[in-house]
Amino acid sequence: MNDIMIAPAPVDPEAELDRIARRYKAAGGLGIQLLNTLGAQADGLLSRLPDPVRKQLDAASKAALLYALDAASQSRNVVPDQAEWLNRAVSSAMGAAGGFGGLPTALAELPVTTTLLLRVIEGVAVEHGFDPNTESVRFDCVQVFAAAGPLEHDDSADLAFLSARVALTGAAMQAVIARVAPRLAIVMGQKLAAQTVPVLGAVAGAATNYAYTSYYTDIAHVHFGLRRLAIEADQPHDQMVARLKDQVKRLK
Repeated sequence: MNDIMIAPAPVDPEAELDRIARRYKAAGGLGIQLLNTLGAQADGLLSRLPDPVRKQLDAASKAALLYALDAASQSRNVVPDQAEWLNRAVSSAMGAAGGFGGLPTALAELPVTTTLLLRVIEGVAVEHGFDPNTESVRFDCVQVFAAAGPLEHDDSADLAFLSARVALTGAAMQAVIARVAPRLAIVMGQKLAAQTVPVLGAVAGAATNYAYTSYYTDIAHVHFGLRRLAIEADQPHDQMVARLKDQVKRLK
């Protein structure tokens, strides 16, 4: 199945690879670094969550992803893709609202935030010429949630850039969601924990949503930008990942 919807104007391969490499480096910016630092505190933000909530995070993340897949796709028929600054603003407002009422509202906000993030990722796919209605692109959009980028291999499987094209069935998508959900659970668990902090819950919710929306937007641009470049250059995806790795090293 052809997942290309509209072919964007051709780009200079070397210039585009440099742009992708710079965006890859920028993705792990100050906001994400701060959140990671908070998450690694000795007292542990996740320890703030009740035991039942921590045990249910994986299941909640799977449910949120399944809900988001349908909701994000259906919303495309009603609401057009928005500018990146507006996506961040809306996400921040949702995080503030979710954190205002503490854990109950934060839990209720989780599937809505996941839907917005997936919709943002789909919008980036469209920007790079891919059709988010095709199964292969939907497959990739979900994988972006597990991404630390195409050069990250810390879970012994390149979840962000799974190059093998399995049969894209409902069962295959369920398998991908099952693998992605634990990563998303860590992200959302940290966010929920931050939102339970008395008084600061709304501020924490807005800040974390802003940071994560920015991060996933950048990673989606890297993901689909590299996919598009591999197609245009008629090069194997693994080879393009290796070239990106070398380019990132040169930027250090």
